[in-house]
Amino acid sequence: MSECKKLTKEDINPAEDGVKPGLKIRAAEIEDVPLILKFVKGIARFENLSHLVTATEESLAEAMFGKRPYAEVFFAELDGVPAGFTVFFHNFSTFRGKPGLYIEDIFVRPEFRRKGIGKAMFLHCVKLAKERNCGRMEWAVLDWNPAREFYEYLGGSPAAGWQIYRMDEEKFESALEK
Repeated sequence: MSECKKLTKEDINPAEDGVKPGLKIRAAEIEDVPLILKFVKGIARFENLSHLVTATEESLAEAMFGKRPYAEVFFAELDGVPAGFTVFFHNFSTFRGKPGLYIEDIFVRPEFRRKGIGKAMFLHCVKLAKERNCGRMEWAVLDWNPAREFYEYLGGSPAAGWQIYRMDEEKFESALEK
């Protein structure tokens, strides 16, 4: 069984991923935290959810590069320019008895769309999930996002009968009091 190890620069070989020349996928490093935050704000703008962003460079550095990293990030760069990013982490399926790979964000800057960058990042996640012996990959897509067609083309589908529930930290205390 494969071990779920942290993504490193050595794990990413764009030539093996079949990406086009000039496109490089690379693991994020702690020095990239300002760029990660810039991409977080970019996807929030795209989703009309900028008002929900409370992440800071400090919170991202701790969550992604601290004592216990909770998420991993990689960038897609086209001719050396950051064009997109992906944030993912592992979850676990008790039914499959295996880890899963959950894609929190895939985002390609508007000026770089329709160049195969999103596909390359998604397929890189597929490759990682396979290498890490994951039983499945999961992600959520806003119902208005045209990327739904792209995911369905590649073989993804909505999880029939499942609804995503969420509890924000503001509700933790009231839940514990019930």
